[in-house]
Amino acid sequence: MAAAGVEGRGAIFTRREVVEFILDLAGYTTSIALHKKRLMEPSFGEGAFLLVAVDRLLDSYKSHATMDAAVADLRDSVRAIELHHKSFIDTRLRLRNLLREKGLPIAATEELLDAWLVYGDYLLTDLPFHFTHVVGNPPYVRQEMIPAVLLAEYRHRYDTLYDRADLYIPFIEKSLRLLEPKGSVGFICSDRWMKNRYGGPLRKMVAQGFHLKYYIDMVDTDAFHSEVSAYPAITVIAREASEATRIAHRPRVDKETLVKLVHDMRAKSVNPNGVVHEVSGIMRGSEPWILESFDELTVLRRLEATFPTLEEAGCKVGIGVATGADKVYVGPYDELDVEKDRKLPLVMTKDIRAGKVEWHGKGVINPFDDEGGLVNLKKYPKLAAYLNRHKTVICNRNVAKRNSERWYRTIDRITPTIAHSPKLLIPDIKGEANIVYEEGKYYPHHNLYYITSETWDLKSLQAVLLSDITRMFITTYSTKMRGGYLRFQAQYLRRIHIPHWDAVPEGLRQKLRAAAEKRDIKACNELSFDLYGLSPEERIILGAAGDNGRIANVA
Repeated sequence: MAAAGVEGRGAIFTRREVVEFILDLAGYTTSIALHKKRLMEPSFGEGAFLLVAVDRLLDSYKSHATMDAAVADLRDSVRAIELHHKSFIDTRLRLRNLLREKGLPIAATEELLDAWLVYGDYLLTDLPFHFTHVVGNPPYVRQEMIPAVLLAEYRHRYDTLYDRADLYIPFIEKSLRLLEPKGSVGFICSDRWMKNRYGGPLRKMVAQGFHLKYYIDMVDTDAFHSEVSAYPAITVIAREASEATRIAHRPRVDKETLVKLVHDMRAKSVNPNGVVHEVSGIMRGSEPWILESFDELTVLRRLEATFPTLEEAGCKVGIGVATGADKVYVGPYDELDVEKDRKLPLVMTKDIRAGKVEWHGKGVINPFDDEGGLVNLKKYPKLAAYLNRHKTVICNRNVAKRNSERWYRTIDRITPTIAHSPKLLIPDIKGEANIVYEEGKYYPHHNLYYITSETWDLKSLQAVLLSDITRMFITTYSTKMRGGYLRFQAQYLRRIHIPHWDAVPEGLRQKLRAAAEKRDIKACNELSFDLYGLSPEERIILGAAGDNGRIANVA
């Protein structure tokens, strides 16, 4: 990382207007005696935050004292850390020039630079005191980019580095732990952790001892000097008792707009007709944060309190098979040279793009017996010969390296009864989601989620899943992809609440089934509203939201 390029070290450079905005929101302004505060910048890069913050510090100091005692007064006012060597050297030079321009002597300048700037890894650096302000843009680095020994050390030190969490997660954890009482962390970074599974421990930490004061959605704004694939948000989190959160969405990035937004965010009261909303109860343990669709949230909470979850109502949510080597395990069904009972027809996303199953003839090799163990290859000579021809590729997978005796297993166990069970297929794709009924002929591929049930009629359930009620659940809990699309992953599907099947009147059952078979989205909505007993006001809320964009097609 110390010598990595921009992409390798997750360096994204923030626009000056956004830096000023975050410092203002966090309360690091020249109107207060900043030399009595302590500011941390955990990954200062080319100095976007650091230079602006120091400029403010010196202007504030000049209004409160003379430069004669600057070293003693300012030595502990700033700590800033950077791991990338060239960035450290270049930014130190820029900061030196700034201090000299502000009238500090050479000796004082060098002494402050030595005290303020730390060359190293923020996550491994011990610091001598806590801070009133932590600000910046933490690095966005995926786990696979981090050497294994370093990742292990990070995991040992940071409880929030959970599941597939990216590097900015422990940056937030450490920053929160470094706060003095009433201190604030003001970051711009990806918003994935606010809803994703891997953000659960960090959300719980915030809920237990901090206050999410401000949240500004910055998706599709010009917050950075380059285009990014992440989904940025600005958050200010304080070490204080939790109160209401003030929220704004996608402001125009210019000085006039952001100055006014700071004023509105920090005002004593919120203008009910303005762009800032105030919401209470966002933090509920490790639960995902709901930061938009506030009218719908009231409806959603009522349904969650009234009805069981999808799985509590007798429906099972699963995901198709991942093999780890599709070029070996997946191929034209008729050409897979193994015993007939060692392969299954495979349904893939491309097979349901037309809104119904149109099988393209792919199959998947099944190395498991009906009890869940691996088959004895001696009993299947064709399978054994096929797998041995591809043994180099198969054994290069992590799942094979972890257990050499079970080298030929797929990552996921294959259970043939899934292929033979009627199911609803739901792809996680970058576009409109199809809810497709499949009568029980195919095994789903890993990019398809499926729902089976021994209680609910699947065609009737299909109608419910096509309705705006399901859209509300998915919109609330799903992370959004570029273009505003949603993700229909198992973790979000499991949050859908539905009535028990035995509570559905017979006449409504038949109408739901007919609506799904006729591809009648309007009827799916109206019947689902009846099913859930929505009031006229609730119907208006969901209807208005649904008109903003359809996210599902019937099949």
